[in-house]
Amino acid sequence: MVFSIRKWTSRIVFIVIFAVLLLAVTGSYRWLADAISPVHPYREPKGAALKVFVTDPNSPDSKNAADRLRWFYWYGE
Repeated sequence: MVFSIRKWTSRIVFIVIFAVLLLAVTGSYRWLADAISPVHPYREPKGAALKVFVTDPNSPDSKNAADRLRWFYWYGE
């Protein structure tokens, strides 16, 4: 069996360069995703800001089918 050192060193160099470039690309992708991602909507507000939301809106009391259908599509209930 012929063992070529030049061939094996070129393979090892290729694998090392490939691994370094792979780590660089994945790291830059993570950095870019963090830079572009929107602010977390459920974090505590800063300063004098208040977070106001309705957890259980009242359903319409009318028996009109259009109002009930609008309610269903808006709130999913």
